[in-house]
Amino acid sequence: MSEYKITCSSTCDLSAEHLKALNVEYLKFHYIIDGVEYPDDLYQSCTPKDFYNRIKTGALPTTSQTTPEEVTALIEPMLKAGYDVLHIEFSSGLSGSYNSALAAQKILSEKYPERKFLVVDSLAASSGYGLLVDKAVELKNGGMAIQDLKDWLEENKLRVRHWFFTTNLTHFKRGGRVSGAAAMFGSMLNICPVLDVNSQGKLIVRKKKIGKKKAIKELIDTMLQEAENGEDYNQKCYMSNSMVPDDAAKIATTLQSALLRMNGRVLINHIGTVIGSHTGDGTVALFYFSKDKRGE
Repeated sequence: MSEYKITCSSTCDLSAEHLKALNVEYLKFHYIIDGVEYPDDLYQSCTPKDFYNRIKTGALPTTSQTTPEEVTALIEPMLKAGYDVLHIEFSSGLSGSYNSALAAQKILSEKYPERKFLVVDSLAASSGYGLLVDKAVELKNGGMAIQDLKDWLEENKLRVRHWFFTTNLTHFKRGGRVSGAAAMFGSMLNICPVLDVNSQGKLIVRKKKIGKKKAIKELIDTMLQEAENGEDYNQKCYMSNSMVPDDAAKIATTLQSALLRMNGRVLINHIGTVIGSHTGDGTVALFYFSKDKRGE
């Protein structure tokens, strides 16, 4: 069995140190602020506070996906060195980066026919995407072959649940997730939309809660109802947030007390610069494996 490597993109919203420990190399998306382009390098060149402060003071960042050339630059040295590669990509429902990976796959598969370069559309985002990457590494380290792992990911990726809420509707209005009127009245009435990622990897508003406390309770209750094996949940649980760590910590503490078989403590990450360009500050997200797959 040939040795293989797992790769992903920066929109997994894990830390650079985390990915290094997993031995996973990643592609860097890009974001543009005030006409200057920066790499999404998982906060190695700026801090979350610096990034979100620029948004608070009026910056309106835009983002750009990875290109086939960037995918090729990351993957080709691995193939040339004799490794097969399993690349897990950011949701095709949110970006065209999956198509960039497929374009690179076609070129490299023809150039290195003796090697395997497999691509998986994660249909996941932020640290939900990261949770799937982490699980893939766990299975690889347990001896799973590359094709078997790809098959497992295709069969199970929709069991990674994404639930999140925001207390700041500004950027959701800008991205078209809520209308201008809904954002204005939502802010006046203290409404927190609760969203998830559907089976097509797209963001969907599912519920609207009045006040942050009710939104926090909704995320907790939903995981307790949906989690694989119920109260005996024994997988990992990840969270991400944009400058509201105390809100994330409240959820994490409650879940750790309720799910005593969980694999480690809840890991709280920062929402990265690319996804954060679209959420702004005030977002809390929860990710875990569920009993059932996501619906529409």
